[in-house]
Amino acid sequence: MLQSTQEKKDKGHQIFNEEQLEGVNFDLTPKHVAIIMDGNRRWANQNGLPFEFGYVKGAARLKEIVQAAIELNILTLTVYGFSTENWKRPKEEVETLLNLFKEYLITERDDMVKHGVCLTVMGNASAFNEDLREVIIDTQKATSAGTKLNLVLALNYGGRDDIRRALTRIAQDCVDKKLQPSDVSETLIGQYLDTANFEDPDLLIRTSGEFRLSNFLIWQLAYTEVSVLKDFWPDFKAEHLLSVVKNYVNRERRRGI
Repeated sequence: MLQSTQEKKDKGHQIFNEEQLEGVNFDLTPKHVAIIMDGNRRWANQNGLPFEFGYVKGAARLKEIVQAAIELNILTLTVYGFSTENWKRPKEEVETLLNLFKEYLITERDDMVKHGVCLTVMGNASAFNEDLREVIIDTQKATSAGTKLNLVLALNYGGRDDIRRALTRIAQDCVDKKLQPSDVSETLIGQYLDTANFEDPDLLIRTSGEFRLSNFLIWQLAYTEVSVLKDFWPDFKAEHLLSVVKNYVNRERRRGI
């Protein structure tokens, strides 16, 4: 079970000081934040660096944002790491990305355990090589007792593929007489999606100024508040997350009413 607001406050803050957090109502902060971490390649190009430097910087930025999320009483942080469409990128770039994910999971494993982060990797992992799959499994097992934050890393994930795989399993369960077609509801479909163990995101953040979902959580984002920032992901700091969260707290969520 994840820790309560008071338990988190009692641990103190490591990134934000009391002045920065003044006036933040922790009971109203988004409990599930999703992030499309966009702009790594453009950041590298803008700074005259090879593309891989953008991804390395982006991985380092994720570590900071994970800690900031804990301090802001966010319970689940879902980040778009590698989409089903990313396979279309140059082979060298794909290999660099996959190696970076493997390295990140290995090097950050102890810190995740230390800081109470529980890792879940969602998406279709069957396309990855055995080494990466083993690292994913090992890191999920090592962090399974984390109580401060659910970190959900979307790898080889696509919103449409998520729905396709869910409907395939539902259809098979109907064939196997475990379900009747009349049983299929929005709630049941949600139970077959990769995010079945989590509430839908309250807030979606996209960096780099692009106004599109890019096939990310397209079922789950139906009533999610959206914030788009012009900053590239490697420039997205804890202060940016704090600003977006403060803005979210002051929004009126109508949910179609």
